[in-house]
Amino acid sequence: EVQLVESGGGLVQAGGSLRLSCAASGFTFDDYAIGWFRQAPGKEREGVSCISSSDGSTYYADSVKGRFTISSDNAKNTVYLQMNSLKPEDTAVYYCAADHTCSADFGSWGQGTQVTVSS
Repeated sequence: EVQLVESGGGLVQAGGSLRLSCAASGFTFDDYAIGWFRQAPGKEREGVSCISSSDGSTYYADSVKGRFTISSDNAKNTVYLQMNSLKPEDTAVYYCAADHTCSADFGSWGQGTQVTVSS
């Protein structure tokens, strides 16, 4: 059974940093891509970043380029999202998801972690 558990969310002031973690189990981590998504109240879910565990390819939404960094520790089956220079508009529930490629529909999801950025 695929399991994804996010952690690391919280309340931070604008300009601050947080690091989110996504611990994965139940599948061959090296064969999968892990994506980070977010959903703010009243808004549609949006893709934030993705990393391919097999070759380390990374992708970022334009809104977070230069501020967020995704990385993977394959030994720990964990993907991280380092978020710097946070803005109030980054406030959302952040989810990680797994599938075979970053262009997939992502069939497995975690429960989400809340990130709140105060101005």
